[in-house]
Formats: sequence, structure tokens, C-alpha cells
Amino acid sequence: MTKRKDEWIQTFRDAGNSIWIELSGTKKPYKNKASDLNKRIKDYRDIKIEQVKETAAKNYWENETLLNEVLLLTYASYVVMLEYRNRAWKYEYMSFARRIGELWEPFCKLLFDFPVKSLVLTNPPRFNDVQTKIKKSTVDYINGLDLDKEIKDELKRHYDIPWTMVDSGGIKLGLDLHFEQNGIHYNCDFKSGFSSNEKGNTNRLLLVASIYHSLGEIEKMILFVRQSEDKNNHYLQTLKNSPHWNVYCADDSYALMKEFTGFDLRKWLDDNVDWENDISHEFWLHLQKNDLLKYLTW
Repeated sequence: MTKRKDEWIQTFRDAGNSIWIELSGTKKPYKNKASDLNKRIKDYRDIKIEQVKETAAKNYWENETLLNEVLLLTYASYVVMLEYRNRAWKYEYMSFARRIGELWEPFCKLLFDFPVKSLVLTNPPRFNDVQTKIKKSTVDYINGLDLDKEIKDELKRHYDIPWTMVDSGGIKLGLDLHFEQNGIHYNCDFKSGFSSNEKGNTNRLLLVASIYHSLGEIEKMILFVRQSEDKNNHYLQTLKNSPHWNVYCADDSYALMKEFTGFDLRKWLDDNVDWENDISHEFWLHLQKNDLLKYLTW
């Protein structure tokens, strides 16, 4: 049997209240209590997801039914997680805006964990393996040139110089999501938005994308951005104008997710997510008083 949204919210409030009563009796600092609340509600959510998966298998649910239930209970857990974190440690605008953004990525990834259309989640390659492949390809090319051995050796020596400057342990090719569909490897990153201090992250994304690009045409780079496109944001536009990244913002992100997974998350959000009416009145008053309700947008 599936549950309604209000039933899932009550389920998680019961769990949250039990955790809150237990933590209230301790002398832990408020930041530790907030961290414990988040972790334990997340652990409880993981248990519920496993139970739903078992029910789905026993009752031969369609993939869409399973995904809908997982989305509902995850959203309910977010509502309660935000409420009880605010009890332990009051939100201000920076922490609240950041938290709403942080929750978006794992929520979207549920579509790929429980897809309606066929796709396979994959692991990113290790940089050392990619490095070996690139170096071998180049050395093979040099060896095939109609040149004297001394010249070939000198070319290989010069080619080796930049590699000695690369800290292979510092280059991580893992992004937020990797999957394969119809023979194409998709390497995806999720961004809630781009702030004024994104230079380092932007440069890393450009570097990682260029490395994937060197692996061949079956590697595609996708950047999903929660917020609408900001043509004045230099870092977003840098990635969008690069030859390696395909950037999708706001509803364009949801449209592409639907193309990949077969599930319309934009419609699901419109039909099911109502932050202002789903959160507790106590929490709503805090957000309203501090002008934070405006951040409750996906």
C-alpha cells in the first residue's frame, strides 16, 4: 500500500519528535544536536526506502509507482528535517538558502536511482587509468611517425614534462552522477546556483570536462542548474560557452531529466510540493518573520 504525503509527513514527525526528546535530554551543543537530528532522520528515511522497495518487489509495482513513493517520503523527510533542525539551531538566510539548494541534488538523483526508462548507473574512471590511456595513445602516435628514433625520443621527453607537473592524486573525476544510456556515458553535475566565489569550482569543472572529452565522443558532460539562467553570472556563462559542458537551467533541467529517466519531475513538484503549507506553523512563523519563505522554491 502506498501512503499519502500527509501520512508520510506525520510518520517522519513522529520519528523526529522521538529523536528530539532524546537529544533534548543531553548536554550536547546545539550544533551537534542539529547534526545528529539530520543524520538520524536521514538514516530513518533510508530504512523506509528499503521497506518501500521490498513492498514494491512483493506487489510488482511499476517503476513509476515506486519512484513516486520514494519521492513522497523523501520530500516528507526534508520537511521534518528542516523543522527540527530549526528547533535545535535557528536558520538565518545564508544557511537556509544553502540548505534548500543542498537538498535539491539528491532529490533529483532519485529519478536516476529509480528510473522509469532504462539506464545504468556507472562509476567514474580513475585519473591514473585515464592518464595511462592518454599517454599510451600519444606515445603510439609518436612511434608511428616517419622520424628518426632520436627525434621520437625527444618528442616523448617533451611530452612527458607536463605530466610530471600534474598531481594525479588531486584530480578527482567523480561528479554528482554518472550513468550510461544507449551507449553514451553521461557525466553530470548538479548546481543549485552560482555565487560570486565560484572561480575554483568552475576551473575544476572545466578541467574535468576536458579530460572526459579526451576519452572520446561517447562521453557527454551535463550540468543541471536549479536556478534560472543568469546571463550576468560570469562563471555560469563560462561553463555554458565552453566546448565541453552542456548546461541546463531550471525547467530545462527538468525537461532533460524527463528525457533520460522517463519521469516528469517538474509536474511532480507542481502537483506534490507545497513547502509553505506542508511545514509546521511554528517553522512557518520563523521563516515569515525572517523573510525566508522566498527561498522555498524548487
